[in-house]
Amino acid sequence: MAQQQLSEEQIKALQEKIKRMSPEELKEFQKKQCIFCQIIAGKVQSRKVYEDEHVLAILDVNPANPGHILIMPREHYSIMPQIPSDEVGHIFLVTKALSNASLRALEVQGSNIVVANGVAAGQRAQHFMVHLIPRKDNDDINFQIPQKTLSEEELQKIKYALSESLGTKTEETEKIAPVPIVPREKKVVEAEVKEEKKPTVKKNRIVKAKKRVKKETHKHKKKEHKIHKEEHGGHADLDDIARVLGAK
Repeated sequence: MAQQQLSEEQIKALQEKIKRMSPEELKEFQKKQCIFCQIIAGKVQSRKVYEDEHVLAILDVNPANPGHILIMPREHYSIMPQIPSDEVGHIFLVTKALSNASLRALEVQGSNIVVANGVAAGQRAQHFMVHLIPRKDNDDINFQIPQKTLSEEELQKIKYALSESLGTKTEETEKIAPVPIVPREKKVVEAEVKEEKKPTVKKNRIVKAKKRVKKETHKHKKKEHKIHKEEHGGHADLDDIARVLGAK
């Protein structure tokens, strides 16, 4: 599918117009201008190779290689950061399945999976998409990525900037800016000491309660024995003597 080609002046004018739009206005404007939204709506003919409720995949009519497929979300998104994470995952699951299918059906040796994410990255379509390009040996397509050399200091700056943006920590950043943990440890120790004391207090209460019950029981038995003696003229019988001696 031939993508919309814009001149530098048109791109600059579009960027200025976009700056003045609200997010809702921008999305509606892009939908109206987007040829791929019209393809998804069925207003423009295409050669579909796969579709479901979230994704549409079509053959590019001006392919880099035979079997060049464009995989896109049905909902209009301009760039990847706008797409919900679950939809991004689904798009690439479909891409994986189509890549496997092309390897079998087209007898190719590999594939390039390419995303032009933003104008600076070469994106020309207003609709986010993934390009799946089947590859054969000596097919005259050059996807070589240039290699540059950066100093250790530049690499460290990039690493720290990315870590900070992602909210992650590396071993080096933890050494530079350690997180204070002493107050937290102190609170934990105090809590543990308090928790250890609670069972001791509870145990002491149980022991005291047992002693009090035992004492009351003994008093009650003595009182019953006294009453029994009084009822029998103050003389203990053989059963009384046996109880005193602890006999069964």
